[in-house]
Amino acid sequence: MRLRPSQDGAPLNAEGAWVLEIHPGTSRGTQSYYRSPDGVQRVFSGIQPTGVPHLGNYLGAIESWVRLQSEHGSVLYSIVDLHSITVPQDPAGLRQSIWDMTAALLACGINPEKSVLFQQSQVSEHTQLSWILTCMVRLPRLQHLHQWKAKTAKQKHDGTMGLLTYPVLQAADVLLYKSTHVPVGEDQIQHMELIQDLARGFNKNYGEFFPVPKSILTSMKKVKSLRDPSAKMSKSDPDKLATVRITDSPEEIVQKFRKAVTDFTSEVTYDPASRGGVSNLVAIHSAVTGLPVEEVVRQSAGIDTARYKLVVADAVIEKFAPIRSEMAKLKMDKGHLQKVLQAGSAKAKELAYPVCQEVKELVGFR
Repeated sequence: MRLRPSQDGAPLNAEGAWVLEIHPGTSRGTQSYYRSPDGVQRVFSGIQPTGVPHLGNYLGAIESWVRLQSEHGSVLYSIVDLHSITVPQDPAGLRQSIWDMTAALLACGINPEKSVLFQQSQVSEHTQLSWILTCMVRLPRLQHLHQWKAKTAKQKHDGTMGLLTYPVLQAADVLLYKSTHVPVGEDQIQHMELIQDLARGFNKNYGEFFPVPKSILTSMKKVKSLRDPSAKMSKSDPDKLATVRITDSPEEIVQKFRKAVTDFTSEVTYDPASRGGVSNLVAIHSAVTGLPVEEVVRQSAGIDTARYKLVVADAVIEKFAPIRSEMAKLKMDKGHLQKVLQAGSAKAKELAYPVCQEVKELVGFR
């Protein structure tokens, strides 16, 4: 079913949907409002249950997730455990990581009354649709994706088929719910293009069915490692001082910021090209306080970088204190976490099953 042109003069895109763009550089990044064939605006995003979320996860994804669940009528957030096994996982550790991630998301403000929070592996339609989409994509397309190249280089070109094809599973995650919006970071742009191309390809082969989802670019750039400002903050960084986790104690946070790499200039300025370390601190300070970068720099006039590190540490401690406290309480109530995931997975299944059945009919399985 194609949409009729907008009656209110809003600009139309190639799919006949109306689009309102807020361009990069605004406080909200880029957003677009796209009507799916059934008229529903739906957000989908996922996060792997690998380790405790860190400052970069929070500022780059989770914080915007909390906002989006109040701005859209239908929002799904998935703990994508199928994606996590593209690298070896200890079964007991993976189970615990799923509970920990559930607790972390709830503590950060994800509300099951406003969004559907569910465990990916409990909705079998994800893998069913993934196989159908896998049969539509050419091998060279996956081999040329930047993340495949980067990750196989780290693994000495010994990447698994799961690592190669997980972007197709990502596409299935999104399209299974006829999602119209996907929050993405800079490093996921190529994967988003693949999702859009697979939606168009399916529609071309079988008739208009999937909306072509739009990216919601987060306004926060990648948070950099505290020990290497040229690299992004990562859970897997071997340097324990490089990454600030949302469960870190105030003492640990202070220690990590004290050891943050800066330079020999004592003044606090924002110049990512030539002063990566200090600029990373300013960006973090701006993000956790909600103040513009310019205001952060103005307020920091006369403070040397050694003292400024402690100012930023205090701001992060203040931001994470209620989250850390709430997460500790939630981890004590495993029954509650289980109920949240079971209820969310049941809701996701209700949405996924009819879509998957229609796909099966369109491709000739039924």
